[in-house]
Amino acid sequence: MQETGETKLVRVAFSLGANLGDRLATLERVCDYLSELFGSLRLSQVYETEPVGCPAGSPSYLNACVEVSTTMAPQAILRCCQEIEKDLGRTRSGEYGEPRTCDIDILYYGETITNTPELVLPHPRAHLREFVLRPLCDIDPLLVLPGQQATVQELLLALPKIGGVSLFPL
Repeated sequence: MQETGETKLVRVAFSLGANLGDRLATLERVCDYLSELFGSLRLSQVYETEPVGCPAGSPSYLNACVEVSTTMAPQAILRCCQEIEKDLGRTRSGEYGEPRTCDIDILYYGETITNTPELVLPHPRAHLREFVLRPLCDIDPLLVLPGQQATVQELLLALPKIGGVSLFPL
């Protein structure tokens, strides 16, 4: 909080993914929802990604990242993201990595570090995933995620070179 009593804007980023249905249209619809909630968006490019930790035969993902500025609390943002996923047809069977029409993960909320049963911030595996780091580099390559020492660009360069993430032609 600022001394004037005004609420401070916080930078919040989301990782977006879709591997069922019209993947690109789904990402566009997610951005429409987020724009309605937060106004201006900082968008990455879109990447096609081989599934990581998913059941055998899972289709490829389209992934992107979006950053917003907001005063909304993290738990409220989480609820909004879950509603967007539901509106876009996401169902949850409980199987880890199951294919999905829409996946929205909160990557960071300012400098907040929290670990509750509902929400872990920053995202606990963001710094290990090329499909997160590559689009985050489009938005801010010099960003340092809370709890990390290296920039997202440095983290990306340090990842093992296994491929599987490529720019999606629009």
